[in-house]
Amino acid sequence: MLKRIFLTTDTVGGVWRYSLELAKGLIEHHIEVVLAVLGPAPGPLQRREAAALGATLVVTDLSLDWLAETAQDIEYAARAIAAMARRFAADTVHLHTPSLVGQADWPMPVVTVAHSCVGTWWHAVRTGAMPADLVWRAETMASGIDLADIVIAPTQAFADALRTCYGTARTIEVVHNGHTMTATTARRGKHILTAGRLWDEGKNVATLDTAAAGWDWPVLAAGPTEGPNGTRLFAHNVILLGALSESEMTEQYASASIFVSLARYEPFGLAVLEAAQAGCALVLSDIPTFRELWDRAATFVPAHDSRAVTAAVEALSRDPATRERRGEAARRRAATYNVRRMVEATRRIHDRALAVAGAPA
Repeated sequence: MLKRIFLTTDTVGGVWRYSLELAKGLIEHHIEVVLAVLGPAPGPLQRREAAALGATLVVTDLSLDWLAETAQDIEYAARAIAAMARRFAADTVHLHTPSLVGQADWPMPVVTVAHSCVGTWWHAVRTGAMPADLVWRAETMASGIDLADIVIAPTQAFADALRTCYGTARTIEVVHNGHTMTATTARRGKHILTAGRLWDEGKNVATLDTAAAGWDWPVLAAGPTEGPNGTRLFAHNVILLGALSESEMTEQYASASIFVSLARYEPFGLAVLEAAQAGCALVLSDIPTFRELWDRAATFVPAHDSRAVTAAVEALSRDPATRERRGEAARRRAATYNVRRMVEATRRIHDRALAVAGAPA
């Protein structure tokens, strides 16, 4: 019987929010959760969030796979995590990246979620041969996908991208992310919103910034503009709000009329889900992930076609009735991606992994 899960996470992007939602749901099922943070340490608010759940928070000061300087750093982190999981007597481990799997001997079943990775990011955003600094990171990812007991992806599109990128035929379970929307009294205004890790080239905020030059409605961009790897976004036309708290983001989603994401690379897109839950009309880049999740509930445009983006946004801004219908369509679709389903599916996967591990050979 599943009693305790050792769950790794990071504080840089949507992985933290995913981990909190998952931990809360598991705890409500009377499963103990040890939440181990790799990479940058959680801030005071994040520590309070974890404490409010009743999870055991462990700040490890270990390297994230995509920020590690060497492969040895990842191996060291994996072995340390495996030792911690053993000390906490965890029934299963839930890793936030497959990169950790192949670097240690695990005394319990290992379930890993592929939230993103440098290999699929490179194929979506860049061209040509991958630089050596990314090659070894991709190799650890490929090894982890092959060696984990169960691998999860947040969309079928990303599962397909992983199999193509790493040349594996193994089964990858698909569990859509969920998110709990907080109620707000904010009133919808005449402006456009985008959100996410703005510094990430894969988010393609530069195209939105160019397109927004002649728009009547202002474009607000919420999220960090500088990444932990030193990458930075400079914008001329969108209004940069910086990183906001969850309550502040809730207000932004509720007050925006249109949400735009022109991402070239997006394994799921938590910001889009949050905007849809708030009833924003969606204008999204035409990539497989967004088609899978939001087909017939969003307006799709080519990721780098600023004219097409302008036409879509202007049509919605000038037509309140269509904008309202599109917002309601997005809200209805968003309701199908809920936390309860995510937690139930993930719990069943851990139960299965534990049962297989306990079965006689």
